[in-house]
Amino acid sequence: MDQDFLNVFTQPSTLDHFLTEEVIAKGEKKKLIKPTSSNNPKLEELKLSLIEWINRTLKEEHIVVKSLEEDLYDGLVLHHLLENLGSLKLDVEKIALTEKKQRQKLSVILEAVAKCLQVEESQLKWSVESILAKDLLSTLHLLVAIAKHFDPHLALPPNVQVETITIENTSRGLKTANAVEYITEKKENTEAQSRDDAFDELFSCAPDKLDAVKKVFLEFVNQHVGKLGLNVKDMESQFSDGVILLILIGQLEGYFLNLRHFFLTPASTTEMLHNVNLALDLLADGGLLNFPVNSE
Repeated sequence: MDQDFLNVFTQPSTLDHFLTEEVIAKGEKKKLIKPTSSNNPKLEELKLSLIEWINRTLKEEHIVVKSLEEDLYDGLVLHHLLENLGSLKLDVEKIALTEKKQRQKLSVILEAVAKCLQVEESQLKWSVESILAKDLLSTLHLLVAIAKHFDPHLALPPNVQVETITIENTSRGLKTANAVEYITEKKENTEAQSRDDAFDELFSCAPDKLDAVKKVFLEFVNQHVGKLGLNVKDMESQFSDGVILLILIGQLEGYFLNLRHFFLTPASTTEMLHNVNLALDLLADGGLLNFPVNSE
């Protein structure tokens, strides 16, 4: 048996737990966060940020998460979260009481996540079994991926890393390997990122100043679209169908958008999404958008 494995665990009871075949069967491999990383302040900050984000997102549904491992493993919270963030309608029961039904539910949910993220199964850092087993590392990777895709402006602490140990139960005994793994984006130069993070800081640390910033933006928007007789009073509602955004881009870039290319009076969510996607494509083509934005 590797000496590293013995050195990782400080409590005999913890060591005995992981030596049982019920935890790691023959031929199985499992990656775990080392106990030495469990009290990492940045890891705790990330966990709290994700819990607050989930509770804020699901506030109207009266769902309260206290523990990522204990409250997400059965798929209930993930189900509500995806429906709320991505407007995904998943063909699964709201509540799955048996382990078999929980496994089936998680399978549908994680398949939908992989499809949204356009990630191959071999690249996933989580699985049905690891989420069902309340594996913290897998749960964190899953939530961070969901947050980055559906809520890209969410301010998560960068450079969160943990020490991991991979344990494999081979025919010759337990084989281990140690590594350092990043859970959130690795940022080498925080100064270079300061401008990108300004709005994240505003939303998370200075919400009292948000109204003042919105007022400045409204004045800027109306200064340009007002030339066409338009007036924007509420950014959230009036920008949601993409029309004002397209007209603003045309005004700022000095070109006319053919009315055949977008819906001036969109009558459905599909038409609104078409407008928003067109606006995002124009911004990307013009080199003005260098980070992902979820059109939905």
